[in-house]
Amino acid sequence: MGLLGGVTDPDIRRHLLRDEGEVIVDEVRKHWVAYVRSAVESLLALALVVAVPFLHLDLAWLPMLLALGLLLHAGWRALQARVDRFVITNMRVFRVHGVLSRQLATMPLSRILDITVAKPLVGRLLGYGHFVFESAAQEQGLRDIRHVGRPDDRDLAIQRVVQRSGLRGPRVVN
Repeated sequence: MGLLGGVTDPDIRRHLLRDEGEVIVDEVRKHWVAYVRSAVESLLALALVVAVPFLHLDLAWLPMLLALGLLLHAGWRALQARVDRFVITNMRVFRVHGVLSRQLATMPLSRILDITVAKPLVGRLLGYGHFVFESAAQEQGLRDIRHVGRPDDRDLAIQRVVQRSGLRGPRVVN
């Protein structure tokens, strides 16, 4: 598992209600676009380090310190994106996130009133979107799920699970 294995890979299966027959329908990781800002910060840090030999010796510590700060910030953001998981099961949806302390937000399928899939222009081009859940309890950790890859497929997966669970009446075709 490695030194950071427990930190970087949340054990989703331990949150399942196996005795009740709960199974994972889909486990959603962040789309690669969520890592772009971290990559840009890392490249900026590299540029600062490359600039050090061209500066006066008395000022060389400043870009090195800035580069270290940028690298730490970029690493932290990338780690946060890596451990953020959104899970769809046959009974509920839940989100596990957090690096040092983990948060688990869960919502039974019966509480989902509406799902909005927002796809900005860039998201449509790159294949990601954002979910906005509306439920009876408005303040929960599942309201906004950002940078979801293949959002239409994920939305259909949730709709299928809700339909199969019998929470919505059978679809009437006229």
